[in-house]
Formats: sequence, structure tokens, C-alpha cells
Amino acid sequence: MDIQRAMDIYNARETYKVSLEGEPVWIEHVDPHNGMATVQVGSRPTNTLTVNVDRLKEDE
Repeated sequence: MDIQRAMDIYNARETYKVSLEGEPVWIEHVDPHNGMATVQVGSRPTNTLTVNVDRLKEDE
């Protein structure tokens, strides 16, 4: 995924399916200057990772 699409999904009112290495995630923050996103993995709010947006995939 590119940084612009990550920003679009983060700012959208709709819900989009996004995954990180096959695991569903929610985008919680996008850092466009560094190309990074903080995502919540699964349903536990404390289970977060900061990853390069290139690792994220929008699911169909």
C-alpha cells in the first residue's frame, strides 16, 4: 500500500479491510513524513505495531 492510500483509509468514514502479513489490522495513525503507520492487530487495543505502509495490504 502507498502512503496516500493509507491516509485515505485512515480518514475515511467507511470501513476498509486491511491486513498485515495476512492478519487483519485497523490503521490507528499514519505518519506520512516517515511512511509509517501504527496499526491495531486483532481486537485487542493494546496490541499495536508501527510498520512501513508498504507492508499493509488492502483486502478485496
